Amino acid sequence: MQNNKNPLIFVVEDNHVYNKLVVSFLKTNKFTNVETFYTGEEAIAAMDKQPRIVIQDYLLEGMNGIEVLKKAKKIVPDVEFIFLSGQDSIDIAINTMKYGAYDYIVKDQMALKKMVNKINKILSVTQLQKSNKRYKAGVILFFVALAIFIVAMITIAIMYPDTFGLGG
Repeated sequence: MQNNKNPLIFVVEDNHVYNKLVVSFLKTNKFTNVETFYTGEEAIAAMDKQPRIVIQDYLLEGMNGIEVLKKAKKIVPDVEFIFLSGQDSIDIAINTMKYGAYDYIVKDQMALKKMVNKINKILSVTQLQKSNKRYKAGVILFFVALAIFIVAMITIAIMYPDTFGLGG
């Protein structure tokens, strides 16, 4: 299971300067388990490492962001994609979400801060889902144990009716 405190994050950005900027900002915000890629093909080839989050530029040489997203989701279905792109188009943003992106952020002066907020939101939701599963499992376990106890008590009462004052 992925480490929720320091999840594996892939950064897929063909602009080397912006790629380093994103990685540096992530590390400044305590996300140190980061791998970088300059093409979608490189990122897809590394999907067996099971990243939790992919920070993805939309326009890349070769594959575009949606192609990377579709192929990655086939390999790691629960990976979350955050697009970080210079494409300020509502149609592109909607299209990325349609294919399963968590969010689409336009590159501007607040983009990196928004990206970290989205990563924290993804991790919070994941933590809540895990807590809910544990809670549900605990409730089910409790009722199973209660049912076993009741069946055992009924069985004992039937086998030893005099002990329970049931004998006639």
